[in-house]
Amino acid sequence: MPLKLSLKPGEKFVLNGAVVQNGDRRGVLVLQNKASVLREKDIMQEEDANTPARRVYFPVMMMYLDEANADRYYDEFVRRLTEFMNVISNPEVLVECVAVSKHCMSREFYKALMLCRKIMDYEGERLGNVPSGVSTGLGAG
Repeated sequence: MPLKLSLKPGEKFVLNGAVVQNGDRRGVLVLQNKASVLREKDIMQEEDANTPARRVYFPVMMMYLDEANADRYYDEFVRRLTEFMNVISNPEVLVECVAVSKHCMSREFYKALMLCRKIMDYEGERLGNVPSGVSTGLGAG
């Protein structure tokens, strides 16, 4: 099933590891086959993985964007998720964490990423001062 992306003027996204930017008008991109795509708002730079939940999100994002080398990021993901789960007592969040782990084990990294966003939202609500968005901008490549 094709994926249709509606892009804002100047919006950036990553497509199979390449940073792509839309032109000065709204645009539509239709992907006819499987590809790793993340919008600018879902991209996190390594230096911005500065909270426990963000430290879980970052290796999952890397596994999604670089699926061929996912094993390289998996151990970091497991360590960070374990650390996070050891300090959380909220049962709903713990269920989300287990689901993230299951998706990663099944190599369903995009699904895991979307659940990680929920975990980051929970963390932001609890800490009160953590920005809820992921976006930190994209580098040139």
